[in-house]
Amino acid sequence: MRKVFLRIVLFLALTVFSQGDFLSAQNTTWDESEYYYFNYTIERVYSHRLGFIVVYRRASNKLERVYLPLEWFNAIGGKGEIVYLGSGTEWPSMIVYYKNGKFSHVRLRLRQYRLHETWDVVPYNVNVDEFFKDIDEIQMEF
Repeated sequence: MRKVFLRIVLFLALTVFSQGDFLSAQNTTWDESEYYYFNYTIERVYSHRLGFIVVYRRASNKLERVYLPLEWFNAIGGKGEIVYLGSGTEWPSMIVYYKNGKFSHVRLRLRQYRLHETWDVVPYNVNVDEFFKDIDEIQMEF
């Protein structure tokens, strides 16, 4: 009988103390990050000697195009990052990060296998060099 009583007291004590910790944790304020992001589905990525042309799908289901200079991806701490996806069902995407409301950097999640249907190459007879000049940030269409 004494063991049963001790077990009940121990159970009640643990219940009261754990609820007190839970209630105090609810009152904890979380600092909001200065970063936020938007994720876009990639329809096509064109490889070019000056960078990438990414065709993405807007929320309104329209296709838009953005030009990303290669130098963003070659510099350590640059404005671009590529994450290669292995085999699987995850579709390529582009994540655009903003810090305090201004463009910060972009992350491309692409298939490593260049024969994937999202990869393409800009034909040699098409001149798009002018679109890669003087790009400091990208303007995304929502």
